[in-house]
Amino acid sequence: MRHKWRLSALAFVVFTVLVLSACGSDNGLVKIKVGEVTRSIFYAPEYVALGKGFFKEEGLDVDLQTTSGGDKTMTALLSGGIDVALVGSETSVYVAQQGAEDPVINFAQLTQTDGTFLVAREKQDNFDWNQLKGSVFLGQRKGGMPQMAGEFTLKKHSIDPQKDLKLIQNIDFANVATAFASGTGEYVQLFEPQASIFEKEAKGYVVASFGVESGKLPYTAFMSKQSNLSKNKDAIQKFTNAIYKAQQWVEKQSAEEVTDAILPYFKDADRNIVASAVKRYKDQKSYATDPILDEQEWNHLLDVLDSAGELKARVHHEQIVNNEFAKKAIQQVK
Repeated sequence: MRHKWRLSALAFVVFTVLVLSACGSDNGLVKIKVGEVTRSIFYAPEYVALGKGFFKEEGLDVDLQTTSGGDKTMTALLSGGIDVALVGSETSVYVAQQGAEDPVINFAQLTQTDGTFLVAREKQDNFDWNQLKGSVFLGQRKGGMPQMAGEFTLKKHSIDPQKDLKLIQNIDFANVATAFASGTGEYVQLFEPQASIFEKEAKGYVVASFGVESGKLPYTAFMSKQSNLSKNKDAIQKFTNAIYKAQQWVEKQSAEEVTDAILPYFKDADRNIVASAVKRYKDQKSYATDPILDEQEWNHLLDVLDSAGELKARVHHEQIVNNEFAKKAIQQVK
């Protein structure tokens, strides 16, 4: 397994960090630095919490930055550059497998399914998974949750990703859609809004959902170092309360209303495309309705990692999941 970050490689930067977690800001609010792995419609409740003022209601000033990639996001968290990371839960497993003295703890789940879709170059009214056999499949980066959930789904349908199709997974995440549009592959695994954009431009057609097929997972979660959770319990609780408010709001509102709330965070996006993506995610229940990381779903995550050959040893739920904040949020937010 290859990961760009290593705990030993991070040690030398820790001493340079001067900003303390959850420090006060000039406006009297408690400031929390959050790094999101990417800017995505998949993370709609996060933007709702910002746009609807739920963080401010809790007395927080959330500084959101996009840290572009799981490796960079985890590096920023471990070095103290951010207080909270929004990233795939598998990254916390990887850190735990390296024997971190200050483990990364998942404390609030945001999405509960994979967020990718199977897009075919040609329209297919009666798609069958067996049609992938012998095809050229443009997948996601090895070791990431999209790739692992994708391969888990293929195996579920009795397709060996290494033998039954030509699997391409050496293209950077940001360039996968471009490669497909340029003619590479007969099928591709894509997040929204790219799937909806391709359909609008007649460059590809959604034929299946990896989110539906791979089942419920603690796919994306807010996490922080154990030391930060211990030192700043009040701030983390308020943060979780705000996320829960946003999750409940997203659950109750229409896709159109959610789109209006998050559109300021996607300034160059076509509103209709954003609405299409939000509707797809709402319809398949990708957005978690509360921040609790369920143990059964956690075990399913470990099964997916194990199937992909990325699990050295099972990291049990109680080791790096803390549902204390999520449970209190459900009690406190009415």
